[in-house]
Amino acid sequence: MRILLVEDDELLGEGIRDALVRGHYTVEWVRDGLQGLAAIRAGGFDIVVLDLGLPRLDGVEVIRRAREGGDATPVLVLSARDTPEQRIAGLDAGADDYLIKPFDIGELFARLRALGRRQRGAASNLMVHGPVSIDPVALSVTLAGQPVVLQRREFMLLSKLVESTGQVLSRRQLEETLYGWEGDVESNALDVHIHNLRKKLYPELIRTIRGVGYTVDPPDQADLPQA
Repeated sequence: MRILLVEDDELLGEGIRDALVRGHYTVEWVRDGLQGLAAIRAGGFDIVVLDLGLPRLDGVEVIRRAREGGDATPVLVLSARDTPEQRIAGLDAGADDYLIKPFDIGELFARLRALGRRQRGAASNLMVHGPVSIDPVALSVTLAGQPVVLQRREFMLLSKLVESTGQVLSRRQLEETLYGWEGDVESNALDVHIHNLRKKLYPELIRTIRGVGYTVDPPDQADLPQA
């Protein structure tokens, strides 16, 4: 899952970013409201984690302008503004959830998981595709009930593909999911991860769309392995 973090406090922002990366999220961190709005408009994020007291453009205005522009990316507000009126203003502007500073990092993760489930229209954290089950909380994968050990980026890639079942994801989309805005990604890195997933799970799980990218077909259309 790719997170946009908009937070101007260096110490807090660094702590949140590091915790999210350890939790297998891809994080892009910007430090003012105008940068945040530009990043939202550029797209490609699953959730926005947004402070309200931002330089250059207040967080409530960031949300309002993003929503007016048609962006529906879930927004989790982090703010020290704790009066009912301030929380109402953030939610009325279009925020999906509101967490008061200081907060427990475990609660932040729980709220992110809840927003992710809501975005997928799911009631459970578990993602199931045929014989493959992915638990984003336990960071575990099973194939026909047997555990499969994946590296961090393999897990992120599999999760992105399965939660986007039926959609064709471009190489650029997948590389941004795995590496964010890093500029030194090796040209064959994505192919290596795809190869490893096919080898550890089963070859037909991920289908190549030549010249475009990759997709995971819905289970009723996929070529599933025989039991």
